[in-house]
Amino acid sequence: MAVSSIQLGQLWKFNETGDTWLVTKVYSEVFASYAVLRKVGGGDADLRRVKVDKAGDGVTLPGFVFAQEAEAF
Repeated sequence: MAVSSIQLGQLWKFNETGDTWLVTKVYSEVFASYAVLRKVGGGDADLRRVKVDKAGDGVTLPGFVFAQEAEAF
């Protein structure tokens, strides 16, 4: 599912395990954007950097599904 933009505080579910992850940082490098995710209920070591995929209808995080009903904050 694509959203209009990746924002801090969004919740995403990991497809493989169903765990919920929180977006803690979004940043851009030369030609790509990345989101840093932290596992909800996990320790400080449960961090993951995911490259943001751009689609025609918005952006997505590969391997994750947006976990909130409304994307408006």
